[in-house]
Order: sequence, then structure tokens, then C-alpha cells
Amino acid sequence: MGQILYYNGTILTMEDQKPCVEAVLTENGRITDAGTYKDLLERAGSQVRKGDLQGNVMVPGFIDPHSHFTACASNTMEVNLDGAENFDTIISRIQDFIRQRKIPEGQWVQASGYDHNCLKEHTHPRRMVLDQAAPRNPLIMKHQSGHMGVLNTMALNQLGITPDTVCPQGGVIEIKDKTITGYMEEAAFLKYQNQVPMPDKEEFLQAYSRAQELYASHGITTVQEGLLSQRLLPLYGLLAGSGLLKLDLVAYGDIRESKTVTEQLKDHIRIYKNHIKLGGYKMFLDGSPQGRTAWMREPYEADQEGGQPKDYRGYGTLQDEEVYAHILKAEREGMQLLAHCNGDMACEQYLNQMEAVYGYLKKNEDPDCPAFYPGDIRPVMIHAQLLGLDQLKQVKRLKVIPSFFLAHVYHWGDVHIKNFGMERAGRISPAASALKEGIVFTLHQDSPVIRPDMMETLWCAVNRRTKGGVVLGGTERLPVWEALKAITVNGAYQYFEEDEKGSIVSGKMADFAVLDKNPLSTEPDGIRDIKVLATIKEDQLIWKRQ
Repeated sequence: MGQILYYNGTILTMEDQKPCVEAVLTENGRITDAGTYKDLLERAGSQVRKGDLQGNVMVPGFIDPHSHFTACASNTMEVNLDGAENFDTIISRIQDFIRQRKIPEGQWVQASGYDHNCLKEHTHPRRMVLDQAAPRNPLIMKHQSGHMGVLNTMALNQLGITPDTVCPQGGVIEIKDKTITGYMEEAAFLKYQNQVPMPDKEEFLQAYSRAQELYASHGITTVQEGLLSQRLLPLYGLLAGSGLLKLDLVAYGDIRESKTVTEQLKDHIRIYKNHIKLGGYKMFLDGSPQGRTAWMREPYEADQEGGQPKDYRGYGTLQDEEVYAHILKAEREGMQLLAHCNGDMACEQYLNQMEAVYGYLKKNEDPDCPAFYPGDIRPVMIHAQLLGLDQLKQVKRLKVIPSFFLAHVYHWGDVHIKNFGMERAGRISPAASALKEGIVFTLHQDSPVIRPDMMETLWCAVNRRTKGGVVLGGTERLPVWEALKAITVNGAYQYFEEDEKGSIVSGKMADFAVLDKNPLSTEPDGIRDIKVLATIKEDQLIWKRQ
């Protein structure tokens, strides 16, 4: 591979002590040094290749702290309902998909990306709507949040779901007038979604390639599989042996299936092999704030559909004893634990059970546990959207890393105002408060919920403006530098890779994103218009804007 000297541009190292340099010298996929062009040219060998940045800006490759790589791949094989305005639009898109792809009768159809908050009807469509869209095919339709969805009559019948079906703990199967409507939430929806037949493996491999291209187009060099279930393991075997992956992929196994996942990926536990690493485990403690299933300490504002009681606070998915057991398991095995927590009550459950586990380990000095103090496994609180300001000191003490879905401020901020009122909504994703407390945090997109667009997330973090133009929680705006650190330096720290990635310094991987403008000198409103021009992984150009 040899040496490459990157020069003639602005190079942001993301190192506080030396934030900007003239040039970077790399060799065989690693950074040799960063400094002045003259000094590095003198150090370089006679065969050094020149990487002319042509006046553009180079930053460390962006690190995706939370998303779902396989779901992004799946989305390329499904009906895209993003931006659907009403039931008629949903019906026509599904019908067009079936017709254009010549899907035979009886074959499953999947659709994703609708948002009831954006529909003219202001409610979820039910099975009768889906029956119009696909009368001869079993159909499952996923909400944009991924936490709920709808099945048509043929799908319900094929999966054997009746009014007498027992709903899983932490889920909802909606029944009205003793009839199943087809609408489900959380554990119930996830259970039946996992029973839908998967596409052909080779077709999935092509979909993985498209997903990788999507991430790379946004400057991302490390991606995440946010919930690796047993069902996906055959696909991972195929992916690992295909040689397709150029990005690094960190997977988190469903903790309920941890034995099977770790056995199948035993060569990937905490180390990369074929660009895949098993980073730890994942569990869900609640749902979605825009879907009103996030678990809150105080009730939601009035329900527009009128189906929820005045004291409705959402709901959790696990009992305290289960959360405790999962945390203890992760600690004993030295595996990082990601916990999905949107509502402040779910955050409270995670923190309190972690406190209890650490108290037990300190008292008993459990010989099965690799260490006895908080932070060894760098536990992550995924989303942490309604994390209370009063909970931040506990987050810091327990060394929990909040990974904020801060782009929610733009995409669903107006919905949050309706669901929580301005005061609570304004505190969503309290990143600036976390920064003041000295808490390490990251920023993510939870793709495919939204695109893995790091520039949009950066814009959201700096401006905190909703689609309706409301500044939501202006005191929680982040400085650009700190927002950039959240998707580079801090992302690497979250993955235990701070010695390998996240900044441009000697010894680290030559992972870079090339931008057309400098975020630090761009007006805040213009940050999301910054374009990624190229993505480089270990000195290899893996994506370039045409």
C-alpha cells in the first residue's frame, strides 16, 4: 500500500491540543504523523503518493454509535413509505411495488417508514387499509420508529394471530370490539416481525452492499448492528465470508440469545475479523416517544386519539429483576451492554439496577466478574432522549455513556411538544448539560429510522430547531467542536477503540472523511448543507461523490 501524504486542505485532527494541521502522512493504512507539509514531505520516502485535498476539509472517519445495519439493508428491499401523507398514499405505494416487482400472490410483502404523526388521518392505519393495499399477499408494515406496525388479514392468519393470542410482556396487540385491528406495539410487533420469512441470502448480500454504500456516502467508516438476533446469524456467516465489508461493523447480540450469538461469533468477540466485531449485548427497556410508548415518570399530554387514560405514562418492557440479571451477566462476562432507554422512567430503571449490581459486586467481590467498579464495560444508554437533568449526576457516577438521538429535535420535535409540553420537550437530548457534567456522550441516527446523515445530526446539535421552526431547548445547543467530537473521538471511546480511531494522530487507522466545507467556520444554519466528497478506510478510497 505504501505511503500517502495528504495535503493542500484543512485537516481537523479532533485533538484538543493540536486541532488543525497542514498535512498527514500515512503508511499501510495507519497514520504515521500529522504536522506541517514541509516536515512530513522531508520524512516521507521517495515513493510517497500525494493525496491532494484540493482545498477541501479532512476529518477523522465518522463513527456511527448506534444503528441497525441489517435493517438498513432490508429497507432497500421493502416498500418505502417515508413521507407518506395519508392512507391513500400508503395504499398506492404498496400496490405499485407489488405490480412493478411482479410479486406473486401469496408471497410476503414488507413496507416501512410510515409515521402516523405525519398522516392526514393522524392515526395508524389498521388491517382493513392494508387489505386494500395487498388483498392477495401477506403484508407487514413497520412504523418509522421501528417500535410498532400493522399486519393485514392474510398476514395475521398466516402467523396464527387471533383475539385469543397471548400478548408478550411489554407489548400491545390492539383488539377492538373483540376483533384484531392488526396494529401492534413493542414486544408483540417484534415477535411477529421476526416470524416473517426472510429474503434469499444472495439477495440480502446485495442489500448489504447497498447499505454499506449509504453509510460510506455520509463519511462513516465504522457502523453498528444494534440488535443481532439469532435469526440474523446465518446472514452474518454469509457476510463474514463474502469479503464484501470495507467498513468496520460492531454488532450487539440480543442478550436473551447471548449463548447462541457468542457461540456463532466466538472468533469475533471484542476483536474484528473480516471487519466484524461482537461488541457486547443489547436490551430494550421501553419504546418510542413519538409513538407514545416511551416509559415516563410523569404522564403524557392528552392523547389526540382519546384511547389512553389521563395518567398514561407509556410502559417498560422488562421487570427490575430481569434488568438486574442482564446487567450482572454483562459484567460477569466483561461484555459491553447497550440499553434502549427513551423515557426518564426507563433511564431510572437502568441506572438504579446498575447501581444495585455494582453494589452487589463491590460487597461480594464476585470472582466471576472481571472487575468490581462502575465503567469497566462502558455501559451505553441508547437514545436517552428524556433523560432527566436530575439523573445526570448518577449517569456520571456510574460512567454510563448516553448516545443521544439528537436529530429527533428536528424530525419529531413538534410532536414532542404535543406529547410532553414545551418544558419537557425542550429538555430532550440534554447534550449541553451532559457536557457541563463532564459526561462522555455520542450522537446517532438509529438508521434506518432516519438516514445516517452525520451533517444533519451536527446541524441539529448546533441549532436545535424543529421542522416547524421552533428552537427546542436552546440552552442545550452544542458547540460545533463538541458535536464533532461526539461522532469521532467519543464514538471511538464508546467502542473501546480510542487508541485506533476517532482522531488524526500517529498510530491510528487512516480512516477519513473529506468535506467540501469546514464545519467550524460555516454558519450554523449552513452546516447540514456540507457535502461529504469522499470516504477513506485504512487509506483505501471506498466512496467518492460523482
